[in-house]
Amino acid sequence: MKKIRLYGNWKMNMTRGETLAFFAEFEKSAKPLAAVVGKALEVAVFPPFTALWAAGEAIRAMEGPAPLLGAQNVHFEPKGAFTGEVSIPMVEECGATHVIIGHSERRHIFGESDGLIAQKTKACLAAGLTPVLCYGETLEERESGRAFEVMGRQLCSALEPLSADELGRIVYAYEPVWAIGTGKSATADEAQEVCAWSKELIAGLAKGGVDAAVLYGGSVKGANAKELLSMEAIDGALVGGASLKAESFLEIYTAYAEA
Repeated sequence: MKKIRLYGNWKMNMTRGETLAFFAEFEKSAKPLAAVVGKALEVAVFPPFTALWAAGEAIRAMEGPAPLLGAQNVHFEPKGAFTGEVSIPMVEECGATHVIIGHSERRHIFGESDGLIAQKTKACLAAGLTPVLCYGETLEERESGRAFEVMGRQLCSALEPLSADELGRIVYAYEPVWAIGTGKSATADEAQEVCAWSKELIAGLAKGGVDAAVLYGGSVKGANAKELLSMEAIDGALVGGASLKAESFLEIYTAYAEA
């Protein structure tokens, strides 16, 4: 089987106490997967900033298979007069190795531009962090036939200045905006089409030689994991609500693997 990346975006959920409870549950639930974690399965969790240090401590204390740690956002400057922002050195100090960049909620609720997302992507790469670059269309953009135009703009604005090596260090996450937190999900064929197109676009920008890891995000859970993750171009899932409980989170992989 192909390697699956299972990334959990907790969004604005989980206190410090809830975070510690999650990792205690994760340690038990992940034991049957000990042989595949880090090999056939790469797990990462993205807690809110207030729980990031506690999550890092819990991960470092684990004796069995442990997830990677990521942050949900960063500022592109290392420090400065940016009230309310968090820097790359701050998340690195907690043990984060990954950062979600350009999530649709950051784009559509907080108004992050393509240019700002490009700056964040480049800053993460320069620091040695793995950006998880999100992109996707709204329902109106899909229904009007502009989905690929929109996604092409979102990707190319961040990727065109980068080298082939840098393009290969990014994890890409296709997340149709209309399927996030709505209970709706793209069909397996719809997700496969976009993820395959994404791989071709990225390989073209890199002039070949890059086999990009592309995740699907949008109401992924155990019930639809088999169909989605079995698609050739889908390398894993960026999971929202189902990642808040270790058992339901890991069920996404086991549902695929057992099938």
